[in-house]
Amino acid sequence: MYFSEEHDMFREAVRRFIATEITPYHRQWEKEGLVSREVWLKAGSAGFLCSNVPAEFGGAGADFKYNAIFTEELGRAGATGPGFSVHSDMAATYITNFGSAQQKAKWLPRMASGEAIAAIGLTEPGAGSDLKAIKTSAVRDGDDYVINGQKVYISNGQLCDIVILACKTDPAAGARGMTFIIVEADRPGFERGRNLEKLGLKAQDTSELFFTDVRVPVSNRIGNEGQGFAIAMHNLSEERLSIAVSAIGACEGILAYTIEYTKERKVFGQSVAEFQNTRFKIAEMCAQVQALRVFVDRCIELAVEKQLDPTTAAMAKMLCGELQCKVADECLQFYGGYGYMMEYQIAHAYLDARIRRIAGGSSEVMREIISRKVFA
Repeated sequence: MYFSEEHDMFREAVRRFIATEITPYHRQWEKEGLVSREVWLKAGSAGFLCSNVPAEFGGAGADFKYNAIFTEELGRAGATGPGFSVHSDMAATYITNFGSAQQKAKWLPRMASGEAIAAIGLTEPGAGSDLKAIKTSAVRDGDDYVINGQKVYISNGQLCDIVILACKTDPAAGARGMTFIIVEADRPGFERGRNLEKLGLKAQDTSELFFTDVRVPVSNRIGNEGQGFAIAMHNLSEERLSIAVSAIGACEGILAYTIEYTKERKVFGQSVAEFQNTRFKIAEMCAQVQALRVFVDRCIELAVEKQLDPTTAAMAKMLCGELQCKVADECLQFYGGYGYMMEYQIAHAYLDARIRRIAGGSSEVMREIISRKVFA
């Protein structure tokens, strides 16, 4: 009920794109540790990047549902390599909502086309969910900022052309001392660290980034000095919703191919699907996924209406992320020893699911956010 015929047509186009341009190459990207830049250009050419960026800046000027559909279908296909969501749902939105006219004109068209890939530089070795604790500094020097520090676990880190970097411009001001600054990857003093070896998400480049006396013009600042924490919080609900959308899509995908597998696999002279344990567990998971699907769709609608609050987004992120882990674990069991083999998609799904309880705010942080509202 939340999607129009145009949304359905867009979804079909996304599915075709994933089937032809992503799925056939994903295993190779996992071996290489990153996706090709070509797939970014193809996604941009097809109109799948930065859908909700205004048309005057190269986007489609569409509503958030289009972003959600793209993210959901990537999740359903297990296409965890391309960091499209970070690029479109986070970085582009920061510039769209808070960037200057010059920044929008310079970067948004190139981001929408896939020519320029963006990353968000938030997490540091000593600052994960607690953004107030970041130490990367930006010191004003005339018309420039001089940046020093490091970031870790940065998606799109190896491929990015720009980083939307969270810095401390006033270390004594706590959260009010944080500022976002656009840092181009060709700036002297910017260095990419190693492409981190992860438990899952093998095709997604995730990097350490280092900044040593990186000089950028003040015109690269997004918003005002000290506005960074407010900017991060402004879009955080939609970012967490995107994680929930991806997770619920993944759950549906895992269940779909697992159900087909249990019909084919024989144990003790009958298919795995014929055992009551299989049927009951699948039925339970289908019911849980269906319930959360309705909740997530309602959250998407709230996001379009600009009514999605942080507590509701935290609920969606927590529940969907944890359900994805459960579905991947229980479905793998139906494969027996084959489920432990990386030639089967379920093994990849199992490894990829675990990050859902950590990235974008851990499940424990989500519980803290929810409990604050409950006990307010």
